[in-house]
Parts: sequence; C-alpha cells; structure tokens
Amino acid sequence: MTAATSGPLACRRQGPLRGALSVPGDKSISHRALLFGGLATGETRVTGLLDAEDVHSTRKAVEALGARVSLEGGEVVVRPPEKLGEPGDVIDCGNSGTSLRLLTGVLSGIPGLSVLTGDASLRRRPVRRVIDPLRRMGANLSARDGDRLPPVVVRGGPLRGADHVFQIASAQVKSACLLAGLFAEGETSVTEPERSRDHTERMLRGMGVPVRTEGLTVRVGAARPRGGRVDVPGDISSAAFFLCGAAALPGSEVTVRGLGVNPTRTGLLDVLAAMGAEVTVAGEREVAGEPRADVTVRAAALRGTEIGGALIPRLIDELPVVMVMATQAQGRTVIRDARELRVKESDRLAAMGETLAAAGARIELFDDGCAIDGPTPLRGVTVRTRLDHRIAMSMAIAQLFTGGEEVILDDVACVATSFPSFFDLLDSVCGGAPPGRGA
Repeated sequence: MTAATSGPLACRRQGPLRGALSVPGDKSISHRALLFGGLATGETRVTGLLDAEDVHSTRKAVEALGARVSLEGGEVVVRPPEKLGEPGDVIDCGNSGTSLRLLTGVLSGIPGLSVLTGDASLRRRPVRRVIDPLRRMGANLSARDGDRLPPVVVRGGPLRGADHVFQIASAQVKSACLLAGLFAEGETSVTEPERSRDHTERMLRGMGVPVRTEGLTVRVGAARPRGGRVDVPGDISSAAFFLCGAAALPGSEVTVRGLGVNPTRTGLLDVLAAMGAEVTVAGEREVAGEPRADVTVRAAALRGTEIGGALIPRLIDELPVVMVMATQAQGRTVIRDARELRVKESDRLAAMGETLAAAGARIELFDDGCAIDGPTPLRGVTVRTRLDHRIAMSMAIAQLFTGGEEVILDDVACVATSFPSFFDLLDSVCGGAPPGRGA
C-alpha cells in the first residue's frame, strides 16, 4: 500500500528491517548542481538528481535567473544564460533553507532587485547569520523583523572580498559567502571552528574554480564555473532512518547501495560504530569528486555514547533519528554542541524531546542538546510534525519500537520536501508489516 502523501498517517509497521535499497540523490549536492550549473559558462549534465520539492525550489529559482533546465535521456541538463539577470518575480524557496541561503549569496553579486521568500516554516527560520557576513562584502540586504527573518530583499551590486571567521560551523553560510566571493573583487575566505560539509568546495573545483582549502579555512577569488558532469550519490541523511532503525531492531540487516560517504558527512557511521552497531563499508569509489560506497548495518546490543564537538557538523541532520535510536541503547547517550538543531525547519531539539517523552522515553533537554537514558520501550503517540520532514520520518522509525502500537503523524506532506519515497522504501524492508499499515 502506498502511504498517504499529505494529511495524517497512522504508522503500524513491525520489524525487523531487512534488505538492500538505494536512497534518493543527496539533497545538498542536488541543490548545488543546479545552482552552480546556472552560474556556469557551459552546460551541466546531472545524473541522480533528487526529485523532491526542496530541489524543485532551486530549479525554479535558477530558471527565474535565466537558465534553462530540462530532462534529456535520464539526465537533468542545465544550460546557463550568457549573463544571470534580475528575476521577474519574487523567488519562492518553499521549505528550502539551502535554496534561500545560497541564493542570497549569489544574488548579492547580480545587479538588480531580488526578493526571496518561502513557506510558513521557512519564514520563521533566521537569516541574520547569512546577512551579516555578506554585508561585510558590500551586499545590500534587508529582511523583516529587524533583518532576522525572511522574506529577504537583495539589491545586487559590486562586492569586495572579505575574511570571515565563524563561531559556528555551517555549510550553508559558508557556501553563501564563497558564492558571493565568485562575484567579488579580491579574495574571500571562510574559517570555521570545525569542518562543515564541503560539497561546495568539491563541486566548484570540479567545475574549474580555483578553491583553496588550508586546514579549517577555504579561499576563493572571482571566477565563473565552467559546468561539466555531476553524478549525485545517495543521501546519507535519508539513509540514516534505515541505518539507525536496523542498528537497534533485533534481527535487522540493511544495506544502502551507492551511498555518499563524503567524510564531512559520515559522523553517523562513527556514532553507529561507537554505540556497538555492526557497520560494513564496501565498494568504496569516487565519482565526480564525491566518494560513495555500499553501507551495511546489522543490529547489535547498543550502548550509550557521547556526541559533540567536531562530530556535530558531520551529522547535524541525522540527530533526530539518532535520538530515537538512543532510546534503545543501554545506558546514557549525551548530545552536546547541537544548538543548531533549534533553528532548522522547527526547533528539532524541543520537538523531538517533547515527542519522545510523550512516547515514554527518558530524556533531559539542554540548551544545546540532550541526555537520553535507555533502553526504554516506546508507546504509541500522536505526533505534531511541525512541517518538519525529519521529525515525521524519525517518529515513523520510533513506531518500530512500540511493540506494534500505533504512531499517528498529524501531517506527512512535509516528507515530500526531501524524501517522497520514504514510506514505500520503509515498507519494502519491514518484516511483518500488516495490511493497513498506513492511512
């Protein structure tokens, strides 16, 4: 049975999770393939592009700037304009914070007026962290609520390079500054306290832009990508739901094929190993600058661990389902330095803490993380997803630990932003999913 695509959904699945699957293309890389293709001097051909609403938002934005995007023989082809132009209308980024933040950097260097907005969830997500460093480069930006929230108004014009030193690692903010640097006079550098995901640097290099990385500092000068080929690997943030579920459900074994294993994104695999899961990485190869492999996780008796510091930027999006997994581990799992979770599609710390507690978990919230004591059997609960896809999918995994009780998700429309096939794939690896598993 195909799961509902919007409205409420009653989850009534049973484990274990067994089988092999491929998850959709990496969302971060998909955004960049379209956007950088739109900036290029020649065409870009993309295979494996994620077909989901967030990426559709970036495609529509790139087309609004004058690029042509088409599907040809299984490839998405981006043909850039001679020169990017002022959009004819407001650009709606939907639920995609990546689209809005990266476009803010690009549009800062394109003459003309641009307005970036999004859905109700995106309009509650803070943008000052990207506005302030871009202003240091001469960008003319404004936003509502004292420049704190979208919509963002961009009056593009001449930019100058700047040296940015950030207190919090953020690939989106870093990328916005590096993209603005492509239009700026002089060199632009970004220094972070820990390494954030480096898809921007890898793809720009692959498209001929001289990007230099020196420790935690990335440097770029004025340049224009030349285009080329991009092959998008599977998204580890999407695979995380299956891998965490398999690690904690007795009798489970799941293999995810062709998974992106960029070292700036594999914090989840480190956590799984630290908690005692059996993790096997096979067939490692690099395609178009991005490493990928087939990753297998087998269930094991999990133990609590400590997660913090430099590990956090490498698994920030996976933390909601890691919290679910931690409820099944022996002892205490402590997550720290994850304040960034409070400014995602929702306050994910508060949302997951409240929801897991209602389901019977023993959880203590901190300003920057939480402590979870386990193992704890969970019970059925009604979940307010808060328009947040990761909360919806994480609680669908949590239902597997309720002993067959029902978890009701109040609205699953948000899942389409990143992973429209999630429920069907979950059904495909569930053992003993009874008829009528979804509403």
